[in-house]
Amino acid sequence: MTAATMKAAFDNAQTVSAWGIPDMSVLNEGRRDPVAMPADLFGPAWPLLQTIADGVCTAPDYPGMGLLTACASLIGGKRRVRPYQTAAWAEPCILWCGAVGDPSARKSPALDQVTGPLRLLEQAKADDHRDALRDYQERSEWSKQARKHWQDSIAKAVKDGSDRPAMPTDADEPDEPQRRRTLVMDSTPEALGSILEGNPQGILSFRDELAGWLMSFDRYSPGGRQFWIEAYGGRPFVIDRKGSAKGPISIPFNGVSVLGGIQPAKMADALLSSPDDGLVGRFLWAWPEKMPSLRRPREAANLDRLHAAYVKLDSLEWARDQEGKDIAAILPLEADAADLFEEWQADNASIDQDSSALYKSFVGKMDGAVLRLALVGELIAWAFTDVPEPRSVSARSIAAAVTFVDDYAKPMAERVYGDAALPTVERHGALLARYIRKLGMRRINLRDLKRSPHKSRLAALRKADDMRAAAEFLVDAGWLLPAPVRDGGTPGRASLDYNVNPAVLETGQ
Repeated sequence: MTAATMKAAFDNAQTVSAWGIPDMSVLNEGRRDPVAMPADLFGPAWPLLQTIADGVCTAPDYPGMGLLTACASLIGGKRRVRPYQTAAWAEPCILWCGAVGDPSARKSPALDQVTGPLRLLEQAKADDHRDALRDYQERSEWSKQARKHWQDSIAKAVKDGSDRPAMPTDADEPDEPQRRRTLVMDSTPEALGSILEGNPQGILSFRDELAGWLMSFDRYSPGGRQFWIEAYGGRPFVIDRKGSAKGPISIPFNGVSVLGGIQPAKMADALLSSPDDGLVGRFLWAWPEKMPSLRRPREAANLDRLHAAYVKLDSLEWARDQEGKDIAAILPLEADAADLFEEWQADNASIDQDSSALYKSFVGKMDGAVLRLALVGELIAWAFTDVPEPRSVSARSIAAAVTFVDDYAKPMAERVYGDAALPTVERHGALLARYIRKLGMRRINLRDLKRSPHKSRLAALRKADDMRAAAEFLVDAGWLLPAPVRDGGTPGRASLDYNVNPAVLETGQ
């Protein structure tokens, strides 16, 4: 073979790479892709939600979940929905919704926009509360003097041997008025019970971080978890007060809607460490993709319109029983809506028995969730328009609720529960893989990654064993190859260096 022939063969030879094809699915940890939130359930409120989302550069999912829970909390115990005229079953208007996303997903700004007008409702009732408090103080002082006068007459009657004088009705201590509350942030069951006594229609518990809430039910009392399970059902509840002469707190409608955010990294501990009592399965989840970049909003959101809708929902009247006591007005499904719901119930009951326990628990609660969503959707349409108050729930609202559950809530639950159940090493491997891609790193050293400026970004990998396991996972996935070296070729411990597969930096996946 001549030199020219050898050169030609060398030039035409195919390059053989030591690298295989990397598994790019590790970036999303194998989780289910998100789906778009359907608009039908929100009716005339949907354009406003899109504007709010655009204003904080996020998907409409977060403000959408915020609107559903806020409206449900304002309706609360005043309305229920009954699917069939022949059944005693009636669902209360209570929703629990969780917003999932990284700290930079802009969950909080979106939720703050939707919950902000609730605080205005509280402020608007402040003057009324001051007047009621002044009247209470006057009657309280009167009752003290009336009781003292009666006690004096008792003493005189005993001394004179005369008949026992009756205690006047105005000697009874009046009940202290409760100020209007629309939302709470962090309350013990006892404190929340006192608030519900003065706000019988229910309230919204707005939690900036759901993980801490889900893991703290028994922090104050052993009945904390049971209280919240009852709070989803809107059932009567009694809380025994510690060291109080007033007796127990009796709540006719223990109805608390819940809204909050949670980070994907905290979901496993929050969702899987608790007993399987169905509490977690009561949540509807939103986990959209993070918007790629900030941009200037096209228009300002009309929050005055949102506030007006909240005022309208808050003004809903109670029904009355034969004794004149406040009770819920029950809205039946219209005939075609009941038929549609019955058909959907049969389909929903055919859940795949191979699904996870969490997902099966979630799907089992969707019968009630569909009814609650339909009721909220029906009243959202009323609150944002000038139509008469609905006396029944339409087929349109049931269809919108069914679409929301089947096309959105169920896929999002699969995304959340699947991610929570993912092995820790895969979750850590995905974190390291995303960091490598973000910085365009072609070589890494595990000890360097545990130092600044990397350690704050890789906090979950602060333990050496976790960092090593994540790197070995990426070796198996074709992302890394060990490249140990020893300074000066001397014996001793080799460095924890790895080369990065160039393909993972070049692909657009």
